[in-house]
Amino acid sequence: MGRTSLRSLGALLVSATLAVAQTYTSCDPTKKTCPPDPALALPSYAVDFRTAGPTGNAPNWASIGTGAVTYSPLTGAAFTIAKKGDSPTLATAWYFFFGRAEVHLRTAPGQGIVSCVVLESDDLDEIDWEWIGGVPGQVQTNYFGKGNTTSWDRGTNVTLASSSQSKSMNYTIDWRPEGIKWFVDGAQVRELKYGDALGGRNYPQTPVRLKIGIWAGGDSDNPNGTIAWAGGVTDYGKGPFTMYVERVVVENRNPAGRYRYGDLSGRWESIVVEDGDGGSKRKWKGGFVAARNATKSGSHYSATASEEDSEDASGKSLPGWDLGMILGSVMVFMLVAF
Repeated sequence: MGRTSLRSLGALLVSATLAVAQTYTSCDPTKKTCPPDPALALPSYAVDFRTAGPTGNAPNWASIGTGAVTYSPLTGAAFTIAKKGDSPTLATAWYFFFGRAEVHLRTAPGQGIVSCVVLESDDLDEIDWEWIGGVPGQVQTNYFGKGNTTSWDRGTNVTLASSSQSKSMNYTIDWRPEGIKWFVDGAQVRELKYGDALGGRNYPQTPVRLKIGIWAGGDSDNPNGTIAWAGGVTDYGKGPFTMYVERVVVENRNPAGRYRYGDLSGRWESIVVEDGDGGSKRKWKGGFVAARNATKSGSHYSATASEEDSEDASGKSLPGWDLGMILGSVMVFMLVAF
């Protein structure tokens, strides 16, 4: 690597660090006692956005980005960037605690446009899929533990059999206490074992929400490192840029009414699984935990969590997509580029 490349590498690192600094959580349960998280009450949830539409699906999803998500019986949920500042994003209204997240989607084209699927917890544990609009034949995988960005071996680039922008594919994350596996159309493309994530210290292990969205990493106002990772400056005049999501399936290994952090450790063993009324507290012991006070309405599952908890959950989102995952992803870009 020559001096010019080294200078470029340093500039990218500085810019990426600035992007990471914008990541935050409204209440970090590793630093103080936080309100409990509303949980997915039954072992599974499934929705087909081609038939559910915005009204029937409202109980399970909250819009946390800028710009509306539209729906079509042909393509499902459409996440569109039409102008500067758009970043339409949906997040589940509930959390789940180990399990599987399956998303069928077609990613957005466009230089600097980033399509994302993220599992994220209140203490910034995170598991990601990311697609760069200018690289339709690849998908990036990444993970974070407690927002830690001190190691540079988390992100990977996966070559796809066909363009992610030409057809819908099934992207699945299987998340267990002992390890995480990423799958594309049923084929495993990556595995992370608990012990390989800094001996478990960097391993995502606390209840997460599923977030799906699109943002302009190439926006001219972003740091240079973010723009470079995203593939260059975004020209909004060449838009609109749209990601289409057809179906989502979530399996929850610990269905409940709510999850409470039992201490400040951020370890999965400390999570207390509670019924919807806050009673019948029990620590996670593996496998499926029966959830009482749960109701089912069509394909929409909910628990009898209090209205206050629901409002708190919707307020815990991270704005836009300047997430901690950017730094690790920039490192992957640089390793390939230089």
